[in-house]
Amino acid sequence: MSHKSSAQIRQEFLDFFKSKQHLPVPSAPVAPKDDPTLLFTNAGMNQFKPIFLGEQPGYKKEGEVWRRVVDSQRCIRVSGKHNDLEEVGRDTYHHTLFEMLGNWSFGDYFKREAIRWAWELLVDEWDLEPDRLYATVFGGDEEDGLPVDEESIALWKEETGIAEDHILKFDKTDNFWEMGSTGPCGPCSEVHIDLRPDKERDQKPGAELVNMDDPKVMEIWNLVFIQFNRQSDGSLEKLPARHVDTGMGFERMCAVLQQKRSNYDTDLFTRLLDKIGALAELSYGNDEQTDIAMRVIADHIRAVSFSIADGVSPGNDGRGYVVRRILRRAIRYGWDRLELKEPFFHKLVPVLAEQFADVFPVLIQQQEYVINVIRSEEQSFLNTLGQGIELFEEMTKESDRISGEQAFKLHDTYGFPIDLTQLMARERGVEVDREGFKERMKQQKERARAAGKFTVDQSSQKQWITVHDTGEFEFTGYDELFSDVRIKALRKGENQNAIILDRSPFYAESGGQVADTGVISNGEEHLRVLDVQQSPEGYIHSVDQLPDDPGGNWQALVDRERRREIQKHHTATHLVHAALKLVLGDHIAQKGSLVDERHLRFDFSHFEQITTKELGQIEETVNDKVQQNIPKREERQVPIDEARQRGATMLFGEKYGEKVRVIAFDPEYSMELCGGTHVEATGEIGYFRLLSESSAAAGVRRIEAKAGKSADHHLRSEHELVNRIRAEIGQSDHIVRDIRQLIEERKLLEREVEKLQHQQSLARLNELFAHPAALENGVQLVSGEIPHADMDLLKQLGYEALEKAKEATITVLGARDEDEGKVYIAAAVTDDLIREKNLKAGALVSTLGRMLGGGGGGQPNLATAGGRKPEKLNELFDQLPATISKELDEA
Repeated sequence: MSHKSSAQIRQEFLDFFKSKQHLPVPSAPVAPKDDPTLLFTNAGMNQFKPIFLGEQPGYKKEGEVWRRVVDSQRCIRVSGKHNDLEEVGRDTYHHTLFEMLGNWSFGDYFKREAIRWAWELLVDEWDLEPDRLYATVFGGDEEDGLPVDEESIALWKEETGIAEDHILKFDKTDNFWEMGSTGPCGPCSEVHIDLRPDKERDQKPGAELVNMDDPKVMEIWNLVFIQFNRQSDGSLEKLPARHVDTGMGFERMCAVLQQKRSNYDTDLFTRLLDKIGALAELSYGNDEQTDIAMRVIADHIRAVSFSIADGVSPGNDGRGYVVRRILRRAIRYGWDRLELKEPFFHKLVPVLAEQFADVFPVLIQQQEYVINVIRSEEQSFLNTLGQGIELFEEMTKESDRISGEQAFKLHDTYGFPIDLTQLMARERGVEVDREGFKERMKQQKERARAAGKFTVDQSSQKQWITVHDTGEFEFTGYDELFSDVRIKALRKGENQNAIILDRSPFYAESGGQVADTGVISNGEEHLRVLDVQQSPEGYIHSVDQLPDDPGGNWQALVDRERRREIQKHHTATHLVHAALKLVLGDHIAQKGSLVDERHLRFDFSHFEQITTKELGQIEETVNDKVQQNIPKREERQVPIDEARQRGATMLFGEKYGEKVRVIAFDPEYSMELCGGTHVEATGEIGYFRLLSESSAAAGVRRIEAKAGKSADHHLRSEHELVNRIRAEIGQSDHIVRDIRQLIEERKLLEREVEKLQHQQSLARLNELFAHPAALENGVQLVSGEIPHADMDLLKQLGYEALEKAKEATITVLGARDEDEGKVYIAAAVTDDLIREKNLKAGALVSTLGRMLGGGGGGQPNLATAGGRKPEKLNELFDQLPATISKELDEA
């Protein structure tokens, strides 16, 4: 077996199936654009899901429908059913991002050809030894009512001549493929290879190690025979046609063909590992602990870089939070294991971009942007990482368990995702109170409930009642706002009624533009259209009521005034996109937008805050284009390659057809691919006004603005506000100076009030210290309420208490905010009680916090808690001696 580069292996796979009349197709982005059931693209079949469901006849290219295709799809598996994150780095064959080589049949060939060609490629083309290969087949499932896949067993024998004892049956856990809880699925047949030395193979048959997680006996190819659609109730529905979906793990196959011990020894990773080694001044292969760290970093830079290039920046929820978790996991390994204390992760991007320039050019095209996003994110995390690790070390010195309260503090204050805390704890043999952490997370916005956001109800698709069986749906809204229509189907819902028309002028929500509203009427009945969404059958119109008689002819009428204002904002979005490029640079790329009748929101790639001067230039440029009254140039059915050659702006990762719609307002200024609606000339916008500029995510900025009537109303409101201010402070030519002076005077008064409150609080603390309560063993308790205090002041008084009494003293101070319904408490414990009695302030306030309807924590000598039951504070102080005595007994 000759040594092949990874590029050769990939190309040979593509060429082999090209010779079998398969069309090579590009990889889809790792973030699915049109599938709400998926967090990330986790398998090669994701982009072909509409074909498997019968919504498309096959893969369309240049007007031709292909039923056989081949590709290399980049995938990410870090959540849900397919979650490999915890294994990455610890072994040598799991990855967060990996390539899946696949050949596909859409209702064309089926099991026989798939099995025959798999064997032909592996054995005849790549010279793998037949007696090292094993085929697994589906062993049936009683719950799903599915028998053993005898057909595949027979075909393996007929088409390959494989030994009978090398054909193995497994249950649906291993040999029934599903991409999620719903969707296309079916039995599968896997190919496994035994890479052990002959001596080991003689001692124990490879059949006993298949699917046993032996790194030398592993799966290399999965042939999936898609026959069913898993419904939301768990049942299986037969698909209209049978399909083949194969997935070959590219990284594993490279290791096999390059005769390497692990995936990380192949040329897919060696350049990254060399770069990491140079940064850390280490060599890969010398120490297992540093090797794990280098593997984690080499793997994670792939997932993070391609995610950002495909439109997913690190963030606080959904896909963005997953990317942030992966990035922070890599940085922590660099800090802890490789002594990389400065930003280093972004320096790996050029190595990766160059390596994949020919096969996945999206990364090298956005290299500068990806570098800046990663650099910004790692700098932010590094600012707190060291402090967080120090705190973690303190926590684990005192206990072999990280409480939920401590895990939440690491998460909330230092940005440690819970799985990072668990990873560090596992390495030290420490447990983490995951349930306690979850309980505290309920009090904040949850960051990682991505699975809850990515769901779809398939059952609703079965409730449609056909009225007219007409031809294909037609959207008429580009040319008219009033159309004669017929109702194709209707559906009654508990909260929403819906109808599908044979044609419609109503724009369906898409590309950031909201849906049209209006009326559908037959002269006697009037249905108010509340929302419009796309579907394969046609636009779904949500209406306030269903018609008594849906037959006959109807008229669909769009709300003309609302559409006009939406169009003004959409065209303004194109103008501002072009202005951003002029003022800030060509690296600007759209990352999201929202357009309605009241305002526009535009997210774009940029790595620093925009200055006031730049914002002024952007606003001035847009209004200049409005004043020029530039006419719209609209072209439909433009070949995608022609549009690309003209320089039309396209969104990275967006899936476009072979023919596209091009909208230009002066092709030298703004030309974009767009399916939305627009004004006929820029002058209709009237006026454009920027409202705000902010950060939307790491490396992504957001601007909000108004146009048309909304901008006019905004200007009038601002003018009215200025007049009211003048009326309050008097007519003045120096209104800004006068306001600034009032603000400074207020700040001065606030500082004086704060100083007075502190003095009063100190006096109250002295009063409490003058009358301490005596507890057992000579311990004294100082406790009481501090009027008008907040948490910060209580904490400061706690430090004052520790200075006043150096030993045998417990101080508990409380305050309440009746208006907000909150209560605060602080506890201070002298060092001798911590040392001799094992009494800790953190444990004490945890108990007291629960009495107040909340929780808290902190250091052994000083801790704070908060709650939602201020009325319980007096009761707490009454029970305090008994509570502390119990804590002392249990300590």
